[in-house]
Amino acid sequence: MTPTRRLAAVLTVVLVLLLAAVVVQTLRFRPAERGERVALVDAPAIDVERAAQRLGEAIRIRTVSEGGGAVRDEAQWHALHAWLAQSYPGVHATLRREQIAGLTLLYTWQGSNPDLAPIVLMAHQDVVPINAATEADWTHPPFAGVVADGVVWGRGALDDKGGLVGLMEATETLVASGFKPQRTIMLLFGHDEEVGGDGVRAAVELLRARKVVPDMVLDEGFMVLADFPLTGRPAGVIGVAEKGYLTLRLTAPAAGGHSSMPPRNSGAVRLARAIVALEDNQMAGSLADPPVDDLLRGVAADMPWIKRALLANSWLFAHLVDAQLSTLPSGNALMRTTTAPTVLEGSIKDNVLPQAASALVNFRIHPRDSIASVTAHVRELVAPFDIDVAAESQGVLNAEPSPIAPTDTRVYRTLEALADWVGEGAPVAPGLVLGGTDARHFATLTPAAYRFMPVIGSPGEIAGFHGTDEHLSVANLGRMVAGYARLMLTLAGPASR
Repeated sequence: MTPTRRLAAVLTVVLVLLLAAVVVQTLRFRPAERGERVALVDAPAIDVERAAQRLGEAIRIRTVSEGGGAVRDEAQWHALHAWLAQSYPGVHATLRREQIAGLTLLYTWQGSNPDLAPIVLMAHQDVVPINAATEADWTHPPFAGVVADGVVWGRGALDDKGGLVGLMEATETLVASGFKPQRTIMLLFGHDEEVGGDGVRAAVELLRARKVVPDMVLDEGFMVLADFPLTGRPAGVIGVAEKGYLTLRLTAPAAGGHSSMPPRNSGAVRLARAIVALEDNQMAGSLADPPVDDLLRGVAADMPWIKRALLANSWLFAHLVDAQLSTLPSGNALMRTTTAPTVLEGSIKDNVLPQAASALVNFRIHPRDSIASVTAHVRELVAPFDIDVAAESQGVLNAEPSPIAPTDTRVYRTLEALADWVGEGAPVAPGLVLGGTDARHFATLTPAAYRFMPVIGSPGEIAGFHGTDEHLSVANLGRMVAGYARLMLTLAGPASR
């Protein structure tokens, strides 16, 4: 055999072995075994039309968190509290209600078995403002709470008064049915989630002082997605962690002066170069770290074979996958800590050079990273441009990524069963929440904090988050009420342990 043929034979064998390895790894790319799923307890009949009307009423109460130091109109929160007491008399006659940090509400439904750790079910009372320039673009006025065409319209319908009303409707229904929990159930409604969550932070400290360690915390964050981006099919995603939050202020000191005699490499120019350096040198990305790898495995069966093979064989195709996903905002956010310049500040006048040009850069920190590692990355990149770097104390408090909640427990398997029921058999997987929720404040109290709402999120509904035409279908509201009721019956009923 000639050397050329020998080389060709060797290369053929190598290619065959490589192909075999890719095929085997792709076939093994499937969800982890988590044990037998829990059977959900059926809920009593739900009055969905009543729930829809009440959600509309809650939307009309303008509990808007403006942020930026704006004064809160506390009368709106007091009005919401009075409305809750009037609308849900069974809850208020049976559960103990406490006000924390002024406006946050904690309801406690005492269980009969003190040996069982409680569950905490969460929603928040506040909503984000309306952009005045877009108000005319709404199908119905944003605070009218209109119920029409099988939909509840208005700010907060999905984020998060839908969750609040869903929990209260479920609890009121269970109280009326005569249900008495063995495990204590707590309903926690923060008043300022949209601007940092001081209310829930105070509630966590109160529970810590009482030596209460929840068996589960459940907040908003994920749902059954009607059109999961990687598969184009429904998938239930249970948030088991959320990204951290960090805002750094980059400042380029300068001499200032008149714009008619600008120096080379001015403060504004150096700042611009520093921002470009951050954009061109993103934090390292990977799909092989938890919980993202579990998410991909969980929906792998619904992926096209080629896409599944690429993701399953990151050892071979990592650069190709990175290049493809990095072009998509959602894909890039799954892979890495994201870098987002948001606020730029400089001169007070167009013909005056700034004495200091600065920028706020927001980072959503992947669980593999930390505040320290992100700050070190930034300092190294901007050092050549004479840039000062400091943590920004305004706005939402900086926070490390949350712990990853366990997925090998009965609690998680119950949430799997809930998502399976909502999604009518769609695949269910743990996932990473890209934004922030009040659940992150429980990180030092319990690792068992999850983020899931029992609804099917269509692209149209999801687009309403913090946007124009926020709405929630009446069918989804019905799923939410029934889903929360099933969850409470299953985790706190006679079969709870």
